[in-house]
Amino acid sequence: SLQSAALDLSRQRATDSLKKSLSARPPREDLIERNILTPSTAAPAIQGHARELEKSMKADALNEKIAHRPAPEELVKEGILREDPTSPEGEGDAGKKYEEAMEEEYAKREGGA
Repeated sequence: SLQSAALDLSRQRATDSLKKSLSARPPREDLIERNILTPSTAAPAIQGHARELEKSMKADALNEKIAHRPAPEELVKEGILREDPTSPEGEGDAGKKYEEAMEEEYAKREGGA
């Protein structure tokens, strides 16, 4: 009987502790504002799957955009990018500009050393 009283007391303490913790818990809106919870209308059991699906969809959309983006050469032709004179990949005039830029850089280093 002493054991059952001790067990009852232990259960009552656990119940009281749980009630105290639940009463001190911040409201759902506060947790959403602090980015602890997501503002989802989905059932809690599927919120994790919904987040993963959203993440996968964003990754797919980005990969699709990257796959269809124009080459840098095309952007230079359209005037969106400027040609980089220090790029070693250029041919013709750009290649000459690169060589000249490198020679100037070496000359600066040799003169300054």
